[in-house]
Amino acid sequence: MSTQRAILLKEAKTPLVHSEAHPVPEPQAGQVQVKVTVAGLNGHDQKVRDLGIFLGRVGLPAVLANDVVGKVVKVGENVTSFKEGDRVVSQAAFDRGTPQNGLQEYAVFHEQFTARIPDSISDDDAATLPTNIIATLVALFHDLPIPAPWTQEAQSFDYQNATLLIVGGGSVAGRYAVQLAKIAGIGKIVVVGGQEEELKSYGATHVLNRHGGQDVVLERIRSVIGDDLIYAYDVVNFPEGQLMALNALSSHKKGYLARLLPMPVDESRVHGKRAGFELKNVLGISSDHPELCREFWKRLPGYLEQGLIVPFKGEYQITEGLSAETANKLLDSFKDGQALKHAHIHL
Repeated sequence: MSTQRAILLKEAKTPLVHSEAHPVPEPQAGQVQVKVTVAGLNGHDQKVRDLGIFLGRVGLPAVLANDVVGKVVKVGENVTSFKEGDRVVSQAAFDRGTPQNGLQEYAVFHEQFTARIPDSISDDDAATLPTNIIATLVALFHDLPIPAPWTQEAQSFDYQNATLLIVGGGSVAGRYAVQLAKIAGIGKIVVVGGQEEELKSYGATHVLNRHGGQDVVLERIRSVIGDDLIYAYDVVNFPEGQLMALNALSSHKKGYLARLLPMPVDESRVHGKRAGFELKNVLGISSDHPELCREFWKRLPGYLEQGLIVPFKGEYQITEGLSAETANKLLDSFKDGQALKHAHIHL
């Protein structure tokens, strides 16, 4: 069995450690083996290390980093989309043994959840995509009752007269939400927070100042949307902040809020929702939503080449070399609230 260098989590709530003899995963049917070039760490990885989330699914020892870029070195049976030498980006699945994750020299990707990177996109820019854009894809086209634009259901959905509220437009996921909403053709895309010029270049129709307190921002939202909001997506807020989007939902139509931070909300502070509402907790994992996500990954290179999806250039902290000490420091920065950008490790 071939072995490789890797950074491992051997026990929850303990630091990552270095290994010189971790098994090299071999591609099975429908997979490609890649030499990893960029392993993207984010706050999710810190929670896996420090809280042990998802370890029941993947087992120990575990390799972290779900945002992974690499170069194809071997192709498994029945793979038709990729060849040796292709630069590719993928979101690692939550498979036993974490063979797809980034903090190892070689990983394997599922063909159906992998995209070739156009020449105009750098490895680091591509590494900002997987977790953020898949969470948003699932939020909009699975957790909210909006059909993906390539589906049969899309033919009868009135996108042009639909309104989407996005709270947290300054975040990476919030900006990807605007781009996906524009691709779908949603007629009114109202965003709270973020840079107005940038968000409107992606397709936002209204960009609202996030400052002034919930009541003030809620009035700004209602001045644009009125009492007809059905679809909302909160990218950034804890439950206290989520009350704003919930109260912005229509009082006479059933509303939906998809959220990235699933914690209890004091629903007694949500007022006047005669038709009710639903809270949707987003779990943006490609392998958990294969039908939706495989179609998106298939289209992603075209979206990138056409400029319909614009990855975020330079919004990452780059560190060279596969080091347990470095990886632990980067994860600590997420825990301490110091990390404002993605953390990319160049292998």
